[in-house]
Amino acid sequence: MFDNLSEKLDSVFKKLRGRGVLSEDNIKQTLREVRLALLEADVNFRVVKDFVATVRERALGQEVLKSLNPAQQVIKVVRDELGRLMGEGEDNRLDLAARPPVAIMLCGLQGSGKTTSCAKLALQLRRQKRSPLLVPADVYRPAAIDQLKTLGRQLEIPVYDSDPADNPVAICEGARRYAELNGFDTLILDTAGRLHIDDQLMEELVRIRASLQPREILLVADAMTGQDAVNVAESFNERLDISGVVLTKLDGDARGGAALSIRAVTGKPIKLVGMGEKLDALEVFHADRMAQRILGMGDVLSLIEKAESAMEQEDTLRLEQQLRRDGFTLETFRDQLHTIKKMGSLESLLKMIPGAGKAMKKMGDMQLPDKEMKKIEAIINSMTPRERRDQRILNGSRRMRIARGSGTTVQDVNQLMKRFGEAQKMMKKMQKMGPKGMKSLMGRGGMPF
Repeated sequence: MFDNLSEKLDSVFKKLRGRGVLSEDNIKQTLREVRLALLEADVNFRVVKDFVATVRERALGQEVLKSLNPAQQVIKVVRDELGRLMGEGEDNRLDLAARPPVAIMLCGLQGSGKTTSCAKLALQLRRQKRSPLLVPADVYRPAAIDQLKTLGRQLEIPVYDSDPADNPVAICEGARRYAELNGFDTLILDTAGRLHIDDQLMEELVRIRASLQPREILLVADAMTGQDAVNVAESFNERLDISGVVLTKLDGDARGGAALSIRAVTGKPIKLVGMGEKLDALEVFHADRMAQRILGMGDVLSLIEKAESAMEQEDTLRLEQQLRRDGFTLETFRDQLHTIKKMGSLESLLKMIPGAGKAMKKMGDMQLPDKEMKKIEAIINSMTPRERRDQRILNGSRRMRIARGSGTTVQDVNQLMKRFGEAQKMMKKMQKMGPKGMKSLMGRGGMPF
């Protein structure tokens, strides 16, 4: 989402880095360009005005102008202020410390991804050892109840059996009684939305809030709608006093203004962000990490967390034992590809590594990493078990058969074997280092090439 903004800011700071000494005029010119980049990214103009004023005040301070590396100091000030703008340092965890069942109410306009976000949140809470119950309380949108029930079946998470003819408040009250009797500790309320804000919608939401007393009232806002998302957030906050925001479609190609404006305008934190269509693509929002991504500094902490969640301790031990017993085979590598897939698209993961995003742009028209991964997996799956364990037996006729079976070319098979041979050499060096080398590999999710 922030690609265009990142490119523009990188271009601005590249000019700044080329200067050994900074003057007030240099900084003012830089901030004019930063201001323009933020406005083009659809950031609220009042937010931009306050942001630039704060950065200017700090950047013109003596500790920046007289520092050994003033350009880096200015970039640090921008990073710090971007983080502050999005709520860095605030506790944006969900507040679930109450007598169960704890109600979490999701609200928002139609099309914002509210129902899907309910399912994603339920999955996230179940992984935290909670017992959620999904409550379909949208009786107006056709098939809204069926959609949530379908998502519940996919995730094997119970869904309260509501009826479109019932009153939404009665549905929520009935779900609470059902949860109390059946041991559910969390209610996730999927409330009704509209194409636009109206009094009837708001009155219904206010009645649900009064009856259920939800611990969290989360506004689901579509990041692709830019400043409209900020206006919607203001309206919902005035009537419901929301506790936070779930920003969906943050993996899209919108300009990113909503993410940078919504917290400053409403004073309420962004708690969760949707990073894709998959039901596990819901992440806790970290303002400092997002600021680093915007400035092209990567996000290594999030990458590590993804690796840890994708690979359980038992899987790590099993893979380590397999490496010790059989060495690094194509079969082992295929298993690692499955682990990488659980973490999300390889393209999105590479963007978390400092400098990797720029390197990807320089690749030009080369295949996207995810397409390359599919090709590699297809080639390995077209081999016999014996070939996967010992690629030395791959003669010309075998390689031709594998290429036909995987829908690739012999050149593709040869290229994979060449790269795999190089990876095996690296693995042997790691193994010679003993436990330290193996731990280094396992801590990175095991992707050697």
